[in-house]
Amino acid sequence: MPIIDAKIPAGQLAEKWTNYKNTQKLVNPANKRRLDIIVVGTGLAGASAAASLAELGFNVLNFCIQDSPRRAHSIAAQGGINAAKNYPNDGDSVERLFHDTIKGGDYRAREANVYRLAEVSNSIIDQCVAQGVPFARDYGGLLANRSFGGAQVSRTFYARGQTGQQLLLGAYSALSRQVGKGTVKLYTRYEMLDLVVIDGRARGIIARNLVTGKVERFAAHAVVVGTG
Repeated sequence: MPIIDAKIPAGQLAEKWTNYKNTQKLVNPANKRRLDIIVVGTGLAGASAAASLAELGFNVLNFCIQDSPRRAHSIAAQGGINAAKNYPNDGDSVERLFHDTIKGGDYRAREANVYRLAEVSNSIIDQCVAQGVPFARDYGGLLANRSFGGAQVSRTFYARGQTGQQLLLGAYSALSRQVGKGTVKLYTRYEMLDLVVIDGRARGIIARNLVTGKVERFAAHAVVVGTG
């Protein structure tokens, strides 16, 4: 029976992903245009990943099963998005966000990954604001927070009852800019059938064109699966 390896780095919980990131080899900016990255999915995860990778200088191939990235199911999210910015000054921290997220997931989530999510949560909010997401604000102009989902503190950033829609539109606008620049090639109406793995590394995908029915193969130096 095969053993599923989550590829989580070794070390202390709070340092695993930070140490991993700080010890990875970097790509020279002049060489980034020689590297192709496939991103499967065009929802919040896929669209933001594709746009960010393109902004960093990589060639991105983005695959969407619908006829437009705006049809992603991310639009259905309503409540908000959590981050440990501690704007209300009620004692929030990365550790508290980590604890609440683990507890909210019935202690079934991978702890190292959740801790990393809590660490970068503030940067995620900053990225969304930079993309033009109209989060609710208080009378002083700061981003508003509310308590949501049994959290100990008020840490949920929201856009009325349309948080998912506004986040998706922000990611879609960032993706559209990169498509217009030619750094992202968008493939709509494609269904991923299989992942091409060579020597333990993802090097491409097998996908079906839902318009013609033709099965095609696509190669890349790395693959990001952001399909929800």
